[in-house]
Amino acid sequence: MTRQLAFDLPVAETFRREDFFVSPTNAPALAAVEAWRTWPGGKMLIVGPRGSGKTHLAHLWAQETGATLVRATSLAEADIPSLTAGGPVAVEDAEAVAGNREGEAAFFHLHNIVTQGAALLVTAATPPRDWGLRLPDLASRLQAAPLTRLDAPDDALLSAVLVKLFADRQIAVPPNVIPYMVQRMERSLNTARKLVAALDAVSLAQGRPVTRQLAADILGRDG
Repeated sequence: MTRQLAFDLPVAETFRREDFFVSPTNAPALAAVEAWRTWPGGKMLIVGPRGSGKTHLAHLWAQETGATLVRATSLAEADIPSLTAGGPVAVEDAEAVAGNREGEAAFFHLHNIVTQGAALLVTAATPPRDWGLRLPDLASRLQAAPLTRLDAPDDALLSAVLVKLFADRQIAVPPNVIPYMVQRMERSLNTARKLVAALDAVSLAQGRPVTRQLAADILGRDG
């Protein structure tokens, strides 16, 4: 079989409201984010597995509030006064700060500034009690924050996300591909992203269209 060069072209991942597909697994988290003006203490934690939609929700909130988005791993070197000057802040993958003395201190400083007059959104894979924070004051403040969870996607949500992921890559697939994938893949939006990326790469490299058989090959199952 003739092989083609597969170019690593950028994929346009969008975080628009119309691209956030609501289902029973994520509706409570969306409602909590939309009610940000009523958050107790001006803060909210979104907890869920990687690829569950936390980043999408954080971007939607930032678009509505003008919040600054920052990853927890960059807090140790961040200029906190400048970072918080614009008001609301969203800290993503917050558990990654645990054990970093400078990062935890910066997070504590950021928390105190933002929650005094604006709002703070925090995303993480697990609740703060499981992060291993060493700064007691930071741990107590985050553990006291209201928390909303994102669960594993149901069939409807997983199907809608796969449609979007293929569309982002401008890939047209036969109608039987997505139901086949949904019934056989791990129930994770992160897995959906990896599978679509793998299908795209193999399709380009081998000059094959994305079909049910190609999906079966990627999933390691019989067609």
